[in-house]
Amino acid sequence: MAKVVKFYETGAPEVMKLEEVDLPKPGEGEVRVRHTAIGVNVIDTYFRSGLYPQPLPGFLGSEGAGIVEEVGPNVQHLKVGDRVAYGTSPLGSYSTERNMPERLLVNIPDGIDDITAASIMLKGMTAQYLLRQVYQIKKGELFLWHAAAGGVGLIASQWAKVIGARMIGTEGSVEKCAQAKAAGCEFLIDVSKENFVERVKEITEGKMVDVVYDSVGKATFPASLDCLRPRGLWVTWGNTTGAVPPFEVTMLMRKGSLYCTRPNLAGYAQNRELMTAMAEDVFSHILDGSIKGEPGQTFPLADVAKVHTMLQAHQMTGATVLIP
Repeated sequence: MAKVVKFYETGAPEVMKLEEVDLPKPGEGEVRVRHTAIGVNVIDTYFRSGLYPQPLPGFLGSEGAGIVEEVGPNVQHLKVGDRVAYGTSPLGSYSTERNMPERLLVNIPDGIDDITAASIMLKGMTAQYLLRQVYQIKKGELFLWHAAAGGVGLIASQWAKVIGARMIGTEGSVEKCAQAKAAGCEFLIDVSKENFVERVKEITEGKMVDVVYDSVGKATFPASLDCLRPRGLWVTWGNTTGAVPPFEVTMLMRKGSLYCTRPNLAGYAQNRELMTAMAEDVFSHILDGSIKGEPGQTFPLADVAKVHTMLQAHQMTGATVLIP
């Protein structure tokens, strides 16, 4: 019997239940994965709370690592015993084992352990598509990244250092600012004490930046737009403080003919080839030591409600991993 986290109504962390289920045999193009580590992400709380609707009963988790236990018909690239990881839907990684489409799985290279793989897939590939595809950050370039000590933010801090770019990060405490600074973020703004628009203006000597990466949402809007140069790009990719409210598109014109995009990982990992290329880019930096993928904290899968409570209270730093 497999164990899986389900919820039958949206709401607080307590709606999640760990239940035993019978898994069917893997279907066409599927393999059964026995999880050894499960990545936790802020987006998981969006599905649980109902901010991002899904049919009920609902499942959670888009990131995991484990061992292939069984293969279904017409599986071409994987075999029993392979170590694999993934970082995209379908939801359901909060489980001891599950069936997954082969096309969504990548092999974990030697030299990377399962806990690191589970903590780096979604967050690492998110940093990859944001920094290398949505907008290609260049050596010496200044850019703004909100929540620099979050799971993706710490990876972005390190990746910026690899590129030679100059990252301006925001955080909400001295401790989190120090963590992002240690990871490679050059300038830190403590938003509990400082106005980030004014500090960006000081740091850039009034020139502002060409791109802002904003996963905070409601609390940083529309101030993030005021950090951009004319024709700058606002990348809104998360909602940790709530969704960005509706706004008149002419605001972008008034603030400097700005661009806006709302990307997600699925849009940049549309097939196995694209996803594998992104994962290999991430893995290469883990293997050469230029990016550290160790999680900030691990918890048993049974403690999932506690983990979500801490996550929403901003008590986590870096990546969080559940152990089945």
